[in-house]
Amino acid sequence: MSTASLQRRNQTVLVAGQLLSGVGVASGIAVGGILAAELAGTTAASGFVQTASALGAGLVAVPLANLAVRAGRRWALSTGLVLGAVGAALVLLAASLGQFWLMAAGMLFFGSATAAGLQARYAAVDGASPATAGRAMAIVIWATTVGSVAGPNLSEPGRLLGIRLDMVPLAGPFVFSLIAFLTAALVIAVFFLAPPAQPHAVGAPGEASADASVETIVETTGLPGGVAPVHPQRPAKPAKRHGAWQALRLASHNPHALFALVAVTGGHAIMVGVMVMTPVAMNEHGHALEMIGIVISLHILGMYAASPMFGWLVDKLGSVPVVFIGYGIFLAAITIGAIVSDSSDPLPMSIALSTLGLGWSACLIGGSSLLNESAPDHLRVPLQGANDMMMNFGAAGLAALAGPVLAVGGFFWVNMMALAVLVVMVFFGLRAVRPTHEAATPESVTGRVG
Repeated sequence: MSTASLQRRNQTVLVAGQLLSGVGVASGIAVGGILAAELAGTTAASGFVQTASALGAGLVAVPLANLAVRAGRRWALSTGLVLGAVGAALVLLAASLGQFWLMAAGMLFFGSATAAGLQARYAAVDGASPATAGRAMAIVIWATTVGSVAGPNLSEPGRLLGIRLDMVPLAGPFVFSLIAFLTAALVIAVFFLAPPAQPHAVGAPGEASADASVETIVETTGLPGGVAPVHPQRPAKPAKRHGAWQALRLASHNPHALFALVAVTGGHAIMVGVMVMTPVAMNEHGHALEMIGIVISLHILGMYAASPMFGWLVDKLGSVPVVFIGYGIFLAAITIGAIVSDSSDPLPMSIALSTLGLGWSACLIGGSSLLNESAPDHLRVPLQGANDMMMNFGAAGLAALAGPVLAVGGFFWVNMMALAVLVVMVFFGLRAVRPTHEAATPESVTGRVG
């Protein structure tokens, strides 16, 4: 099978996996908060579902990346989905026993499916040519749209299934999650094939760079991500495997890699922090639940539907301009959200949240592409896992902070909190593209950065 055919096959498999896992995640999350409140006997427990799932995704991100280095993407992704299925099963058991603590543990495992879905975007780039890497990543992210939109619509059929199976009605949608995760894991385990080793391929997991080892890179450029010239009389040493923490430490000295890490982590934190408080703010202003659901659906559509466009822009313009486009979109979303924070009109709130989703999409695709380009092969996968860990922990932290901010200052200050994060993101972006960095370290980024 040719490399191009293998790439198309793997992309098709990943799209199928994302469709299924997206249904599984959205089915559970849509009713998880209500089920948690029922089991705990207090509405305060409803917000724990999103936090627990995000923490679970963050906790498992690095182990899954390490597994990808050792055994390949196929087993890492399928393992994450199986762990998500274990989480769905624990939630079903918790509902039958009436134990909130068991549901909390189940949601931690449930987040593993989200972590697998995030790492699938990197698997889509493995073996892809640099000219099409952005679109390859974006198509897999786009596939999540269908699952994320279809999942919540299974809430009522799931409830009826729960009644038919003589279980707690709201546990029914987690049956769909369990089936979807196991099916997605089976599809990837059976049909996904490892791409051939390519010295200059973007993101080939577990493959050492043919150019230089980490030690050679650091000695030559002083920065990870630079490529040292290899002389015929002195062949490069085999690259050592590095863990996520060491990859982060080395990447912290590379302005472009640090820019990518901050863009993905900050963008995800802003999106989650504002998104989780939007329904609460709209409810306080008297918006109907149906309207709140429409606004959230438009937000999800903004997150995923435009991803092919941003992938195309990455391939045409480069990663850095797309990240800065995302920053501009975030600024527009935050501005609109702050202006309409006390409005009873749902239209401007819909515009603000849809725009927020677009900003997330641009930062995720642009930042993830830049991260791939900024790290040598043997640091790339550990760094990807570390970044996914950071983005989920950051989202959980900002979501937890957003609640008190909303209670004290209202939705306006939730947007101001997001603006403060955006300012930090812009700082690291400008630092990375300063001419002094370009001139001093022309080899600090491998590949094209735009």
